[in-house]
Amino acid sequence: MRSFDFTPLLRSSVGFENLNRLVDAATRGEGNAYPPYNIEKLGDDAYQISMAVAGFAEEELDVTVHENVLIVTGRVAEREEDASREFLHRGIGTRAFERRFELADTIKVTGAGYANGLLNIELTREIPEEKKPRKIAIGSNPAPKAIDAHNDDDREAA
Repeated sequence: MRSFDFTPLLRSSVGFENLNRLVDAATRGEGNAYPPYNIEKLGDDAYQISMAVAGFAEEELDVTVHENVLIVTGRVAEREEDASREFLHRGIGTRAFERRFELADTIKVTGAGYANGLLNIELTREIPEEKKPRKIAIGSNPAPKAIDAHNDDDREAA
Protein backbone atom coordinates (compact mmCIF):
# COMPACT_ATOMS: atom_id res chain seq x y z
CA MET A 1 0.00 0.00 0.00
CA ARG A 2 1.53 3.30 -1.13
CA SER A 3 1.04 6.30 1.11
CA PHE A 4 2.78 8.85 -1.14
CA ASP A 5 1.24 10.51 -4.18
CA PHE A 6 3.89 12.15 -6.34
CA THR A 7 1.52 13.13 -9.16
CA PRO A 8 1.69 16.90 -8.42
CA LEU A 9 5.49 16.75 -8.31
CA LEU A 10 5.71 14.75 -11.53
CA ARG A 11 3.51 17.29 -13.36
CA SER A 12 6.07 20.04 -12.81
CA SER A 13 9.34 18.12 -13.20
CA VAL A 14 11.25 16.33 -15.90
CA GLY A 15 13.44 13.28 -15.49
CA PHE A 16 12.09 11.94 -12.20
CA GLU A 17 10.02 9.11 -13.67
CA ASN A 18 11.67 6.50 -11.47
CA LEU A 19 10.93 8.40 -8.25
CA ASN A 20 7.74 6.41 -7.63
CA ARG A 21 9.62 3.13 -8.12
CA LEU A 22 12.41 4.18 -5.75
CA VAL A 23 10.00 5.26 -3.01
CA ASP A 24 7.99 2.05 -3.39
CA ALA A 25 11.14 -0.05 -3.05
CA ALA A 26 12.28 1.93 0.00
CA THR A 27 8.95 1.70 1.79
CA ARG A 28 8.60 -2.03 1.10
CA GLY A 29 11.85 -2.67 2.91
CA GLU A 30 14.28 -5.50 2.38
CA GLY A 31 12.66 -8.90 2.59
CA ASN A 32 16.02 -10.65 2.61
CA ALA A 33 18.92 -9.20 4.56
CA TYR A 34 21.46 -11.68 3.18
CA PRO A 35 24.28 -10.94 2.76
CA PRO A 36 24.76 -8.04 5.17
CA TYR A 37 26.41 -4.90 3.79
CA ASN A 38 27.57 -1.39 4.72
CA ILE A 39 27.50 1.74 2.59
CA GLU A 40 30.18 4.22 3.60
CA LYS A 41 30.90 7.77 2.50
CA LEU A 42 34.68 8.00 2.22
CA GLY A 43 34.89 11.61 1.02
CA ASP A 44 32.95 14.31 -0.78
CA ASP A 45 32.64 12.23 -3.95
CA ALA A 46 33.75 8.74 -2.84
CA TYR A 47 31.68 5.86 -1.50
CA GLN A 48 32.23 2.20 -0.70
CA ILE A 49 29.86 -0.71 -0.39
CA SER A 50 31.27 -3.49 1.81
CA MET A 51 29.44 -6.80 1.64
CA ALA A 52 30.09 -9.73 4.00
CA VAL A 53 30.42 -12.74 1.69
CA ALA A 54 32.27 -15.21 3.90
CA GLY A 55 32.29 -18.70 2.43
CA PHE A 56 32.35 -17.51 -1.20
CA ALA A 57 35.37 -17.77 -3.42
CA GLU A 58 36.25 -14.76 -5.58
CA GLU A 59 35.25 -16.59 -8.77
CA GLU A 60 31.76 -17.26 -7.31
CA LEU A 61 31.02 -13.52 -7.06
CA ASP A 62 29.91 -11.24 -9.87
CA VAL A 63 29.61 -7.43 -9.89
CA THR A 64 27.71 -5.89 -12.81
CA VAL A 65 26.40 -2.40 -13.59
CA HIS A 66 23.43 -2.18 -15.96
CA GLU A 67 21.34 0.96 -16.52
CA ASN A 68 22.27 2.64 -13.20
CA VAL A 69 21.70 -0.54 -11.20
CA LEU A 70 24.63 -2.22 -9.44
CA ILE A 71 23.96 -5.96 -9.27
CA VAL A 72 26.04 -8.16 -6.97
CA THR A 73 25.47 -11.90 -7.29
CA GLY A 74 26.94 -14.86 -5.51
CA ARG A 75 26.62 -18.29 -7.06
CA VAL A 76 27.63 -21.33 -5.07
CA ALA A 77 29.74 -23.70 -7.10
CA GLU A 78 29.21 -27.39 -6.59
CA ARG A 79 31.44 -28.35 -3.70
CA GLU A 80 32.10 -31.76 -2.40
CA GLU A 81 31.44 -31.84 1.33
CA ASP A 82 34.20 -33.18 3.52
CA ALA A 83 32.63 -36.24 5.18
CA SER A 84 35.08 -36.05 8.09
CA ARG A 85 33.63 -32.71 9.26
CA GLU A 86 30.73 -32.73 11.69
CA PHE A 87 28.97 -29.41 12.26
CA LEU A 88 27.21 -28.71 15.55
CA HIS A 89 26.06 -25.33 14.22
CA ARG A 90 26.26 -24.09 10.65
CA GLY A 91 25.83 -20.31 10.65
CA ILE A 92 28.03 -19.23 7.74
CA GLY A 93 25.66 -18.83 4.86
CA THR A 94 26.74 -20.02 1.44
CA ARG A 95 23.45 -19.79 -0.39
CA ALA A 96 23.18 -17.99 -3.70
CA PHE A 97 22.14 -14.33 -3.60
CA GLU A 98 21.49 -11.30 -5.74
CA ARG A 99 21.61 -7.80 -4.26
CA ARG A 100 20.69 -4.67 -6.27
CA PHE A 101 21.64 -1.06 -5.60
CA GLU A 102 20.09 1.87 -7.48
CA LEU A 103 22.77 4.34 -8.56
CA ALA A 104 22.33 8.01 -9.39
CA ASP A 105 23.30 9.11 -12.90
CA THR A 106 26.50 10.69 -11.57
CA ILE A 107 27.69 7.64 -9.58
CA LYS A 108 30.22 5.38 -11.31
CA VAL A 109 31.62 2.09 -10.07
CA THR A 110 35.41 2.44 -10.16
CA GLY A 111 36.54 -0.91 -8.80
CA ALA A 112 35.96 -3.91 -6.59
CA GLY A 113 38.15 -6.01 -4.34
CA TYR A 114 37.77 -9.13 -2.24
CA ALA A 115 39.71 -9.72 0.97
CA ASN A 116 39.07 -11.37 4.34
CA GLY A 117 35.50 -12.37 3.44
CA LEU A 118 34.49 -8.82 2.42
CA LEU A 119 33.63 -7.68 -1.08
CA ASN A 120 34.44 -3.96 -1.32
CA ILE A 121 32.97 -1.99 -4.21
CA GLU A 122 34.35 1.50 -4.83
CA LEU A 123 32.03 4.21 -6.19
CA THR A 124 32.75 7.77 -7.26
CA ARG A 125 30.51 10.70 -8.04
CA GLU A 126 31.57 12.08 -11.43
CA ILE A 127 29.75 15.26 -12.33
CA PRO A 128 30.04 16.10 -16.04
CA GLU A 129 31.51 19.51 -16.89
CA GLU A 130 28.21 20.75 -18.30
CA LYS A 131 26.49 20.04 -14.95
CA LYS A 132 29.13 21.68 -12.76
CA PRO A 133 28.44 25.20 -11.53
CA ARG A 134 30.24 27.81 -13.59
CA LYS A 135 30.91 31.46 -12.98
CA ILE A 136 29.32 33.86 -15.44
CA ALA A 137 31.27 37.07 -15.98
CA ILE A 138 29.26 40.24 -15.66
CA GLY A 139 30.25 42.73 -18.32
CA SER A 140 29.41 46.36 -18.84
CA ASN A 141 26.75 45.87 -21.49
CA PRO A 142 24.33 48.69 -22.22
CA ALA A 143 20.82 48.43 -20.82
CA PRO A 144 18.73 45.67 -22.43
CA LYS A 145 16.52 46.75 -25.30
CA ALA A 146 12.81 46.88 -24.65
CA ILE A 147 10.74 44.54 -26.78
CA ASP A 148 7.78 46.14 -28.43
CA ALA A 149 5.21 43.36 -28.90
CA HIS A 150 3.10 45.50 -31.26
CA ASN A 151 6.02 46.11 -33.63
CA ASP A 152 7.05 42.42 -33.51
CA ASP A 153 3.54 41.40 -34.62
CA ASP A 154 3.69 43.88 -37.52
CA ARG A 155 7.07 42.48 -38.68
CA GLU A 156 5.76 38.89 -38.62
CA ALA A 157 2.73 39.84 -40.73
CA ALA A 158 4.90 41.45 -43.41
